[in-house]
Amino acid sequence: MQRKINAKLILRLHKNGHSRREIIRSASVSNRSISEVLERFKASSLSFDDIEKMDEDDVYKELFPDRYINKDMYYLEDYDYVHKELLKKGVTLKLLWHEYLEKVPSDRLAVSYSKYCEDYDRHVSSHNYTSHITHKPADKIEVDWAGSKMTYLDDYTGELVTVYLFVACLPYSQYVYVEGTLDMKMDSWIKCNVHMFEFIGGITRKVVCDNLKTGVTKHPKEGEIILNETYESFGEHYLVAIMPTGVRKPKHKASVEGSVGKIATQIIARSRNKVFHSFNEVKREIRSRLEEFNRAPFEKREGSRKEAFEKEERPYLRSLPQSSFILADWIYARKVMNNCHISFEKNFYSVPYQYIGKLVDLKVTDETIDIFYKNRRLTSHRRLPKGTTNTYATHEEDMPKSVQFIEWDDIRIKGWAQKIGSKTKEVIERIFAGVKIKEQAYNPALAVLRLSKKYGGERLEKACAIALDNYRSPRYKHLKAILANNQDIQTESGHTKKKELTLFSRGPEYYGGDKDDR
Repeated sequence: MQRKINAKLILRLHKNGHSRREIIRSASVSNRSISEVLERFKASSLSFDDIEKMDEDDVYKELFPDRYINKDMYYLEDYDYVHKELLKKGVTLKLLWHEYLEKVPSDRLAVSYSKYCEDYDRHVSSHNYTSHITHKPADKIEVDWAGSKMTYLDDYTGELVTVYLFVACLPYSQYVYVEGTLDMKMDSWIKCNVHMFEFIGGITRKVVCDNLKTGVTKHPKEGEIILNETYESFGEHYLVAIMPTGVRKPKHKASVEGSVGKIATQIIARSRNKVFHSFNEVKREIRSRLEEFNRAPFEKREGSRKEAFEKEERPYLRSLPQSSFILADWIYARKVMNNCHISFEKNFYSVPYQYIGKLVDLKVTDETIDIFYKNRRLTSHRRLPKGTTNTYATHEEDMPKSVQFIEWDDIRIKGWAQKIGSKTKEVIERIFAGVKIKEQAYNPALAVLRLSKKYGGERLEKACAIALDNYRSPRYKHLKAILANNQDIQTESGHTKKKELTLFSRGPEYYGGDKDDR
């Protein structure tokens, strides 16, 4: 659509004797436009008096009838609809303009894309929608540690304990979450992120964080950003994209940067004269001040952060998963033993028999142990209680079909020892007598009995007899040494044969005498 010239203003300025340069500056037109207006005015039947009596549109219509189009001929868009559609994922003004072109009736004209954008900007400005132009609801949440801190007095030690503040902000509604922690380590950071999603009752598409060491391992100028392994697992659990900001570029997360300062004023400054005596007192104060902050009216908009969140943003959040993210430790390269188990904390957990001899990784939480091979989970176990040792956690399906796994107990172990002989049974009895919990004796006792598979039961029985004469509680290492050195073979009636000593005598010549010196 060709730009309309203010012909009436040009003619009035020309009549009053203004130069072309002055007209160009006053009417914001080109020299060519001035010439065109004056030429059409001279060719018309209008006078300057006629021009004064006419309004601007009528003057333009008389001078440029070929260009004049009535505004009513344009099909106007519903910009309330446009604004609501823009809140949806992937929707842009360009897309809506193309859809608008398809709706224009044949007897009406469509506005250009630039005019479409201008009209939308005018609409949002008149309806106080300015803050919504650049942000979409539930698209992202920005997170950071606040620079300011709080403290409480430990009545037991008399020391002031520092409380660090985690801050999160939804840019669209400016809804804020704050949590106090006793440190800024990875565990605290992840827990705060989990509690943040629980607080807002849903999940955004993105989490925008700073380049903090607890979240980002490496952020090169070029190439892929490397997240901390735990933080990456957190993102996978909630299906949320972790988006670190540019290095030293706080404007990339301006919402939370601004909220940090406001929170410092609303919570820390207003609580500066209070003395807290426990961490729980600090947490209660934070929650109370946070509620006030989110319910306080906006200064430049209607409503509050709480109202904007509940009405305009919460409906767009994705649902939380059935279970919250649980922190886990990773143990790498544990070898699967021949009995289809791996060892962890002096207990044993089964792995499918196909992976015997392979190196597997353990994902350990307070409640479970997941076993992985090349990033693929093989099996999962309930973690055995702390203090438990030498206990087997076995899934029957992990064992080969040709092997029926029967868990060892003290009765089976002592029965095996009795079959070998009385001395072997006595060694096993002493091993059991030396522990507080019988299960602690299973492994050392079985290690002794398995020597019979290599050396035979008869030799083991003799070795046990020798060991009982020399050790109060013989163990595997003692018996292994006796058998490896064949000491049991050189015995009679259970006692080692004494070696005959060969004596050497030196003659008088050795000492400087002759053969008659006796």
